Amino acid sequence: MESHFVPRQMFFTKGVGKHRENLQSFEEALRDAGIASFNLVRVSSIYPPQCRIVSRRRGLEQLNPGEIIFCVLADSRTNEPNRLVGAGIGLAVPADQNKHGYIAEHHGFGMTQRICADYVEDMAATMLARTQGIDLDPDTAYNERKDIYRAKGLVVKTRAAVQTAEGDKNGLWTTALAAAVFIL
Repeated sequence: MESHFVPRQMFFTKGVGKHRENLQSFEEALRDAGIASFNLVRVSSIYPPQCRIVSRRRGLEQLNPGEIIFCVLADSRTNEPNRLVGAGIGLAVPADQNKHGYIAEHHGFGMTQRICADYVEDMAATMLARTQGIDLDPDTAYNERKDIYRAKGLVVKTRAAVQTAEGDKNGLWTTALAAAVFIL
């Protein structure tokens, strides 16, 4: 049975916002990411079979202001000067495009962009591996696990969209945001 409610495309976006009000800093981050004009519905972590990743520009061209859109969203906020905030979205796509993949999100403090990207890619790949019956020691280094996943033909690609920001030196609220946006 074919469902018409399965996303056919997805794009990544990210942004930063600063404002004296917490909610306004989030709104500014949404603006920076290009998704402030939509009604966002947060969804969990499944990347649909045969879904295509498109550029942010191409994805936004297909959407209309006020439209309800589904997304996996990560955001982190602080009003502490110089505190590092980060938000990341990781994707693991299986070798078989007729199977679903996984999207992982993380929001936190103190991680650099590279460390956060590795972290969310690892989470997504680990979730995908578990659906294939592969359980690995979580203390094994991510690069080692990546090699095992690839050797078993499990993961074709992983990808991450990460935004980090340093808390405003004057104590304004600072929001880092990353999202995977679905297009039906």
